[in-house]
Amino acid sequence: MAKKKGDKRIPVILECSECHRHRYHTSRNRLNTPNKLELNKYCRFDRKVTVHKETK
Repeated sequence: MAKKKGDKRIPVILECSECHRHRYHTSRNRLNTPNKLELNKYCRFDRKVTVHKETK
């Protein structure tokens, strides 16, 4: 499915801030959240909830 130029939702990858492994794929609305996304998610490598930050 091709993305249009004016799409408001963009796909992002969330990376664990402790072990730095790519774990979650999601999307965000670029108009509502202009800054990089940070969410608390479970990291299976650390076996605990950690902060996951958006990467390119």
